[in-house]
Amino acid sequence: MIQRVLLLHGLFNPAWWLVPLAGGLRKAGLEVDVFGYPTLAGGSERAIVRLQARLRAAPVDAIVGHSLGGLVALEALRLAPDVDVARVVCLGSPLRGSAVAAALADRHWGAALLGRHAALLRAGVPAWQGAAAVGVVAGNIPRGLGRLFAELDGEHDGTVAVAETRLPGIAAHCVVQASHTGLVVSAEARRQVLRFLQEGRFEPAVGPSAV
Repeated sequence: MIQRVLLLHGLFNPAWWLVPLAGGLRKAGLEVDVFGYPTLAGGSERAIVRLQARLRAAPVDAIVGHSLGGLVALEALRLAPDVDVARVVCLGSPLRGSAVAAALADRHWGAALLGRHAALLRAGVPAWQGAAAVGVVAGNIPRGLGRLFAELDGEHDGTVAVAETRLPGIAAHCVVQASHTGLVVSAEARRQVLRFLQEGRFEPAVGPSAV
């Protein structure tokens, strides 16, 4: 049974950005904590090591990561298979690599914005083979600054294309009506997160955008 949940924020976002999501999960009876990490100066490697240490010191049943947070979570678990986490939910995470990150990295000022997370954001993560069941919630409302820097094919949330979230090996995938930043405050996304945490699956498809 999933009881203890750890939340990870994304690039440019502080830990308090996840307060609405944390509050919604707590109302559902879950014990929720937020893992904060530097999204520019620290870099992915440091964030991954810190997360692994946090999980060993205070184990949790599940992780929910928004955007970059989902990438950090999966890499931390892939590189530390001894860490026991039952389920992971990624919200709008470009698990197969971000076209927006690649476009920004080719610009001097853009590379500075991405900081030391650029490599992970550009490349994404390998096909999932870990013990944790992974579910992905993608958004399809195309509002966000990311679309100004790169052409996003198909449905997207303004920053991440739905296709970039479809990682081989994950247990479930769904699409909700939310922008990239809106995923953390979307009631629909929160319902799907809770469904996956509780049952390991998402709600049945509703409409042409759901999967």
